[in-house]
Parts: sequence; C-alpha cells; structure tokens
Amino acid sequence: MTDRPISFALTITTLALASAGLLTLGACSDGIDAQAQTAAAPPPPPVSVAAVVTKKVVEHQEFSGRIEAVESAEIRARVRGTVEAIHFKPGSMVKKGDLLFTIDPRAYQAEMLRGEAAAAASAAKAELARTELERSKRLLADNAIAQRDFDERAANARQLEAAARADQAALASARLSVEYSAVRAPFSGRVGKAEVTIGNLVDGNVVLTSLVSVDPVYVSFDGDEGTYLALGPAARGGAEAVKVRMGLANETGFPREGRLDFVDNRIDPTSSSVRMRAVVDNKSGTLTPGLFARVQIGAEANSAESVLIHDAAIGTDQNRKYVYVLGEGNKAEYRVVELGQSIDGLRVARTGLKPGERIVVKGLQRVRPGAPVQPEEVPMASPAASGVTVASAK
Repeated sequence: MTDRPISFALTITTLALASAGLLTLGACSDGIDAQAQTAAAPPPPPVSVAAVVTKKVVEHQEFSGRIEAVESAEIRARVRGTVEAIHFKPGSMVKKGDLLFTIDPRAYQAEMLRGEAAAAASAAKAELARTELERSKRLLADNAIAQRDFDERAANARQLEAAARADQAALASARLSVEYSAVRAPFSGRVGKAEVTIGNLVDGNVVLTSLVSVDPVYVSFDGDEGTYLALGPAARGGAEAVKVRMGLANETGFPREGRLDFVDNRIDPTSSSVRMRAVVDNKSGTLTPGLFARVQIGAEANSAESVLIHDAAIGTDQNRKYVYVLGEGNKAEYRVVELGQSIDGLRVARTGLKPGERIVVKGLQRVRPGAPVQPEEVPMASPAASGVTVASAK
C-alpha cells in the first residue's frame, strides 16, 4: 500500500518531463524553420541603375583607304636634246614654274633667229603689196590701169599676207621650242628623283622625274552599300556636305577632318561596294600619296534620335548582348539589345530599349531575371564620372 502512491507520483513526474521535452523540441523545430525561411529569401541585392540617354546621333562607318595626290605628273621633255643642267634637289618642294631641267637650247635659238628674219622679210613684202594695192585702187578709179592688173596685184597682196602669217606661225613654233628647252614644274608640289643625268639625250619618251601635289590630298576608299544608302541625296550629288574623318596607322582615333568629294556612279555588284573619295588638308605635308588611311564617314543630315547606354550595363549571353531593365516592383527584366557604335563614351542601342527606361549599370553579376533588386540612381555617364568599370561590348 505504501509503494503504490510513490509509483504513481513517479509516473506523473515522468509524463510531465516528457511533455516538457516535446514542447522544447517543438520550439526548437519552429526556430529552425524560421531560420531556413530567412536564409531562403535573402534581401534584394544593391545595384546602380541609370536612365538611358536619348539624343540625336550620327552613326559613322569605318573603312580602309589610300592617300592619293590631287595632281600627279610624269615630267617629260617636250623637245629633243641633251640635258644641260638639273636645277632641283630630289624630294624637295618646288613651286609652279620653277626650273627643273635645262635641255641644250642652241639649235632652237638658231631656228628662232632664222624664223624672226623670215617673218620680218615676209612682213615687209606684205606691207609693200598692201601699199601697191592701195595705189592700184586709185589708178583703177581713174581708169589708169586695167582691171586685170588690179586683180593680179590684189591676189599678190593676199598671197604675201598669207606667207607672212605662215612665217609668224613658224617663228612662234621656234620660240616654243626654245621655251620647252627649259623644263619647268607644271604645278606646286614635291618632286621625285631625277631619272636622267646631265649629258643624256632625251625626248618625249623619256621620263625625267615625277611631281605630286601636297596640299590638299585625296583619300580614296570603297564604301559599302549601306553607307551609300545612308548618305541619301549626298551620294548622288552635293557630296561636299558630308564630313569625313581620317587617321593614319600610327594615330589614335580620327584626328584629321575633310569632306566627301566624289561618289562613283555605280555599285560594284560583285562586292556591293562603291568607290568614294574625300579631300583632306595637308598643310603639314605629312600625308604622302600611297599611305594607308582609316576613314570614318557619316551623314550628319540623316541624324536620328537614338538610345545610348553605358558599356558597363551590357552583358554577353553566348552570341547575344543583353541588359537588365528595371521593371515594376524593382524587378530586373532581361532584355536583348542590338548595339551600334560608341559615341562620346556611350554605346548606341539600336533595338531593345525605349526612351525613359532605366537599366542596371553596376552590380550586373548579382542580378537574376525577374528577381527584385535594391536600385540606386546614378547618371549614365563615362567611367571616370560614374566610377563604373567598362566591360568590352565588341
């Protein structure tokens, strides 16, 4: 009788302890579930977002070309003779009319003197014939001579005048030969080396030297069909209004500026290209014919409103370029874009974006499509101004 109450009390105590243990385990389980839920839903990642820039831009195309001289000539002798003197230094600058070569002029000077004498004699005869003809007119009026005699004197006067003109033409030709014996520069430019030396017999078949103009120069290149269509009316006349920028192989960017001078009248069907030519100033004389040139061309008249974004906002997904657009509820929307050229530090987005939209420009690696983000507004500026690292988007 004494043991039964003790046993009952122990049983109640055991049950109470078990219940307390179960309650403790339940409380622990609820805490673990809450922690798991907290770990499964992290806070939205902080990102920098910026509104796209909208402005009128001109997309330029780039081509490869060659520099050409506006004027180029092979200097040849116009008379036959022996080279008597060379008056220039190879590779030097010469002005129009400068003496380059002297061909022995003595034979031509003698011919000129003979022509002067012949021209003077024929002129005197013609003058005498005219005087006699005037006298014959008065005699004919007085019936002092026959009509036949007057006609003969008139014909003789005309014949002598024609002979005088022929002698004058021969004299002019002789003078030209003397003038041509001094070979002069036909225009200003840079002369090449002398292809002959003193004492050589030359004629019109022998090249004496070459001469190219220096300022300005042509830059010839093959444009594509798309550029031709973008130029519009400028490609069919009035091309001078189109600006062209140019850079040499050792120059950064396109520091030189010119204007479009010529667009060919046909498209090459085999390459879909069209021959174009620009005029560029060359006051420094550094642009030498034959040099390789990088050409940038765009039709300012065809400028259009475009959306521009920072390169840091662009991601690469295999062969596609994309950005994250900030949508409703600050959720990131995956958007494929087609990119254009880089202008003033920003990239043209031809498709995929609209004016006024905001995109992620920093923290791109922390964003997932459709997931919310914690946005911070920044300007769509250059890397130096925004502190954003640029990623290549070529």
